[in-house]
Parts: sequence; C-alpha cells; structure tokens
Amino acid sequence: MIKRIAHIGIAVNNLTDAQQTFQTILNLPASPVERVEAQKVEVSSLHVDDTNIELTTGISEDSPISKFISKRGEGIHHMAFEVDDIHAELKRLKEAGIRLIDEEPRLGADNYLVAFIHPKSAGGVLVELCQPAG
Repeated sequence: MIKRIAHIGIAVNNLTDAQQTFQTILNLPASPVERVEAQKVEVSSLHVDDTNIELTTGISEDSPISKFISKRGEGIHHMAFEVDDIHAELKRLKEAGIRLIDEEPRLGADNYLVAFIHPKSAGGVLVELCQPAG
C-alpha cells in the first residue's frame, strides 16, 4: 500500500550548485551529500514537510543519472512512493503486468530499500517504490 510521496528525484550536473539553488528557492537546508556506490550517484535532499526533494548527480559516465542528463538534460528524473511492503508491491505489480526494472529491491540512499517501475508502464514517468530498510 502506498503511504506517501517519499521524494521527487531531480537529476543535476553539479550537486553543490543545485544545493545552493534549491536552498535559496525553498529557504531550507540541504542534507549532507551521500554517495551511493551501487547506483553510481551522490544525493542530497531538502526536506519539505514529509516529502523530500532529492538532488542526484552521477559519479561516473555510466551512471543512470549521467545517461539521463546526456539524453534529456537536467530535470525531474523520478517520483518515489513509500510503501508498507515493497516485496508485496513488486509481486502485485508484476502479476498485474506492470514492467519492472527491479524485480527485487536493493539498498538505496538514506537506508531505504528501492525498486523501480519502467517508465513505459507508467506514462513515461520513472517510478520508484521505497521502504525503510530497517
């Protein structure tokens, strides 16, 4: 079951510049930068009530974020929804014929389990499901 919009992921070229810009726009502090080697990214979030704006940059040319920016430029990359049971949701979606990028969750930023739904099954939007890992 979907609990809330967890975050909106924004792909950026320069994380420091993006932090400064969004701190000014939102008048909120950005979190320290977290490196997620498995996803080849660095992220920093700004907490807006119970939803985050997640600024994400690639740390290598083969990072999904780097590839996204090279094709589409900076901008909204994905929307993430927190769920009660990520395993059950992935099973439900697969049985419903939804195309998944991840059939099993993996560890993402902020100690969350994450899994992505293919944009072709979601109107062109990359959708992330997430659940606290511990």
